[in-house]
Amino acid sequence: MRIVSIESFLLPPRWLLVKISTDEGIEGWGEPVVEGRAETVRAAVGELADYLIGQDPLRITDHWQVLSKGGFYRGGAVLASAVAGLDQALWDIAGKHRGAPVHELLGGAVRDRVRTYAHAGGESAEESADNAKRLVEAGYGAVKLGPLGATGFLDTPRHLDLEVGRVAAVREAIGDTHDLALDLHGRYSLPHARRLLREVEPLRPLFVEEPVLPEYTGLIGEAVRATTVPIATGERLYSRTDFLPALTAGIAVAQPDLSHAGGITECLRIAALAETFDVALAPHCPLGPVALAACLQLALAIPNFLIQEQVLGLHAPGSAPGLEYLVDTSPFALRDGCVERLTGPGLGITIDEAAVRRCSAGGHRFRSPVLRHPDGSFAEW
Repeated sequence: MRIVSIESFLLPPRWLLVKISTDEGIEGWGEPVVEGRAETVRAAVGELADYLIGQDPLRITDHWQVLSKGGFYRGGAVLASAVAGLDQALWDIAGKHRGAPVHELLGGAVRDRVRTYAHAGGESAEESADNAKRLVEAGYGAVKLGPLGATGFLDTPRHLDLEVGRVAAVREAIGDTHDLALDLHGRYSLPHARRLLREVEPLRPLFVEEPVLPEYTGLIGEAVRATTVPIATGERLYSRTDFLPALTAGIAVAQPDLSHAGGITECLRIAALAETFDVALAPHCPLGPVALAACLQLALAIPNFLIQEQVLGLHAPGSAPGLEYLVDTSPFALRDGCVERLTGPGLGITIDEAAVRRCSAGGHRFRSPVLRHPDGSFAEW
């Protein structure tokens, strides 16, 4: 079997899919994207495709080595994401070739279902609490909150009170039988994060995510030591070597993104490394259906999985874009906040190629928001 073509598709709202076709008619799909830099990653996919055309698609690890390291310069979000999507597609082909879901090729399922969470959102305590309550009523056992707006290096007590008040309101709305996570999105400085961690500790979050920026991973141990709240990070770390400082610093939850951190191949290794530090995985996935399917396959195969992020509105199909690119959405059916073990071959989903080609005609120009502090200076999003 040989690879004969590789195509990429820019899809609304902010995604990029790749399709690898073989001379035996088996096709694989992947999702290589950096949100806001989709065209850049698409160019990288095109460059890497030059090597893959004509190759045996089943030599996945060897291809991963060449794609990641064969250009001499290596690493970074763009290259790792391009490799990630191609890697997902190769695993999809391997599963379809063998008539088995990817998790069976990784050693078989260690669980029967995958716990998921959804984002509560909201710009006020009341709105966030209402959203969280609806998600719990829809069956989720866990929800997550993002941060409120731009955050100063040492922001005001008022800002801190608003953030803590919102977390408290959600905790009251969902009770103590459901989990609540808080994502700081790298907007907080280390000293301001320490303040917040102490304030939210009595509310017992499942974890607090990205309390510092990824370039300050060497300092994340200071956040770990400041609190008993489990600390999570990893959506902007792209390899085992990127994760090692965070693991040695004592994080509780690693969050590699299977569309950013080298795909299934590298994230399987990250999971194994994390397990040696007694760290669980909660893969980052604010992306589309192919990325989610890849995450679910990994979650089914690794012992140290915690919970899976998703933004596709699985509890209410049609409430969020993405599921329209599938022929059949039933593999993602939600039951008590969980997705049952995927049994279809490959990634376990069937892409509606006609819908993909139709929607890719318009593409997208998504760019990440740019936030500003009151004095007009750049603020982290």
